Amino acid sequence: MNQFPTKLFIDGVHRDGSTGARTPLINPATEAVFAEVAAASPADANAAVESAQRAWEEGWRSLAPGKRAEILFNIARVLREHREELAQLECTNIGKPISDARDEIGLGARVFEYYAGAIGQFCGQTIPVARGGLDFTLREPIGVVAAIVPWNFPFPIACWKAAPALAAGNCVVLKPASLSPLTALRLGELAHAAGLPPGVLQVLPGPGSALGDVLVTHPLVRKVSFTGSTEIGRRIMELASRDLKRVSLELGGKSPNIVFADSDWQRAADTSPMSVFANTGQDCCARSRVFVEQSIYEPFARRFIAATKELVVGNPALDATQLGPLVSASQRASVEDFLTDGHKHGAHFGCGGKRPSAKGFYLEPTVLLDVDKSTRCWREEIFGPVVCIVPFDHETQMLRAVNASPYGLSGSIWTNDIRRAVRVARAVQSGVLSINSHSSVHVEAPFGGYKQSGLGRDLGMAAMEGYTEVKNVYVAE
Repeated sequence: MNQFPTKLFIDGVHRDGSTGARTPLINPATEAVFAEVAAASPADANAAVESAQRAWEEGWRSLAPGKRAEILFNIARVLREHREELAQLECTNIGKPISDARDEIGLGARVFEYYAGAIGQFCGQTIPVARGGLDFTLREPIGVVAAIVPWNFPFPIACWKAAPALAAGNCVVLKPASLSPLTALRLGELAHAAGLPPGVLQVLPGPGSALGDVLVTHPLVRKVSFTGSTEIGRRIMELASRDLKRVSLELGGKSPNIVFADSDWQRAADTSPMSVFANTGQDCCARSRVFVEQSIYEPFARRFIAATKELVVGNPALDATQLGPLVSASQRASVEDFLTDGHKHGAHFGCGGKRPSAKGFYLEPTVLLDVDKSTRCWREEIFGPVVCIVPFDHETQMLRAVNASPYGLSGSIWTNDIRRAVRVARAVQSGVLSINSHSSVHVEAPFGGYKQSGLGRDLGMAAMEGYTEVKNVYVAE
């Protein structure tokens, strides 16, 4: 018998889908079906949106800020109390190493705490105007928000979207990926138990295309916040443009990791493997293109490969595991297609590229050298445990190659020259950069990309601003 929710969460209760359809869930580490979850239909999506609109109109939008903050603090507390349960769900559902899953549940709780605290600091401003009188702005909630989240970081990204939207006074219809609905369903349940009124947070598991189209085109949905592929992001923009919905998109990435000879390149080589292979490479921030200054290229590559070979690949339920399986058989097949193409075009395999286990969707972390920059491995987001390492001679040449990517999400710069660090950071066309580290995410700081990596920002006060409208009010003398 399932010990976790497998039904839709609408209006504060779990319910079956209107069609009775169910989606099987497969444990990526064992390839066994371990649960079936109700699949929402368009009719269920309509019901969820209408319930959210009622909850918004009937009280959530006008609830005292202090009361909203109290509820969000309660949600954070309850999430921490259920941290191990939620981490085990994530581990089983998508093969995430249990140590990573625990960290991500903690991050989700921290997000709710941050926005609970931000409510009292989030306000409009008084503006001096030439005509005299009083002019001020109000930050008002948009209404119903559709939050569509991916399968690679299902719990933290659900919190990234739900917490600021709720803090700003909106109601949320949360659509988890069909592969990874369990922690989202439990989030809805726990938030309700923590005091969130019925209808303020709905959770709709089910097929992405059918439900996504309904949510994006629904007249009562006023904003769509999406994290996922660039291809689907384009479709969401197109559909949302029909009635000028607000949209924020966090999409693909092909992030650079730039290592100069004057840096502590040994530390860069030791730490860089986990900047691309963490979460088995299923990360839009993965530093999958490594640019190394020519004079240190060979020793750097050797050290990087040695560090990669030390990574522990295996059962995600074990604390020592660093890399679990890919999320599905189709995802592994997609990554292997990239490797086949890379081999065909002359890439040298420094290590990896094989299946280490007969059972489970595992793939060894793979280092590619001598990569042709016209190949798919170099140009496209692989979303798997694959990295390309190339040398460079000149900073200008390197920056041209870095910025030739259609993506611009994140990246790392390794140098001990502060002037160079700032100069290169200004030149790289990415939304999030770190110097002498690989950190991409801070709850307090905005996260998002340039170019085809999306628009708008998650996290920080910028995210909360994105869930509001600005109203200007003028009072004559």
